Amino acid sequence: MTDIVAAGAAATDGKRPTIMVVAFEGWNDAGEAASDAVRTLARAWKARKVAQLGDDDYYDYQFSRPTVRRNAAGKRVIQWPSTRMFRARIPGSDVDVLLVRGVEPTYRWQAFTAELLTRAEVENVKAVVLVGALLADVPHSRPLPATVTSEDAALRTALRAEAATYEGPTGILGVLAETADSAGLPTVSIWAAVPHYVGQSPSPKAALALLRRLEDVLRVGLDVQALAEDADAWERGVNELAAEDPEIAAYVRQLEETQDAAELPEASGESIAREFERYLKRRDRGERGGRDGHDGRSGGDDGRSGGD
Repeated sequence: MTDIVAAGAAATDGKRPTIMVVAFEGWNDAGEAASDAVRTLARAWKARKVAQLGDDDYYDYQFSRPTVRRNAAGKRVIQWPSTRMFRARIPGSDVDVLLVRGVEPTYRWQAFTAELLTRAEVENVKAVVLVGALLADVPHSRPLPATVTSEDAALRTALRAEAATYEGPTGILGVLAETADSAGLPTVSIWAAVPHYVGQSPSPKAALALLRRLEDVLRVGLDVQALAEDADAWERGVNELAAEDPEIAAYVRQLEETQDAAELPEASGESIAREFERYLKRRDRGERGGRDGHDGRSGGDDGRSGGD
């Protein structure tokens, strides 16, 4: 096993092997960056819904309230908190992806995790990628960090990942990471840092940072131009707000100076090589799209895809 894709491809039962990518709204999802990143993958790859975990077993509806929306026919419907699974093919790969999006459960976390991993086994999941976002002391005006961690030493080497060092209260992603790892599934966690002073959703710059890391982990090139434009617009908006408040402006400058000083020695060839690898993947994907008669842009949501 050299990386998460190779781990996913190590299937012996004749079924198409699968990597499960997971994000939960709530405590694990500052600025909704993680759920937005997984939603972007679902739309780009036209993922199809394959399962949904039982709602009433896991949610307190006074804590995670249902919402009223109108469907495509204009009818008012109740959308209940739930966890949905969408399946798609990873472009240019023999591996599928199972995209899991939901609201962090209120009750019975161990039973919830067991049910999720049981369904993962049915879907032939061979590796797990967990995606989260947290509030942190980082400046909005610099690239937002997204850290990759794993308990698997081989994956840490292949992905230039770190060993997790956090100790303290955890969310459902932490529970799922430990359970999946104990079950023998190669597991990677990706966490983006969201500036705590602009932690409300959306946070497109943090979502972009997560997708950049997912490109590395899944060995794919993604069309993130629209999200990059949203991230630029978001940054300009925060710049304008900070300029109106001298205290915030001074705080942002302090964060910038601290981060710049920490990263100054690291104009590393490794980071340059990583960016070049991303460029080549996007270029290759664009060439394949041109030959196939497509422009690489994702299609609209027809109600069956993972964009809901």
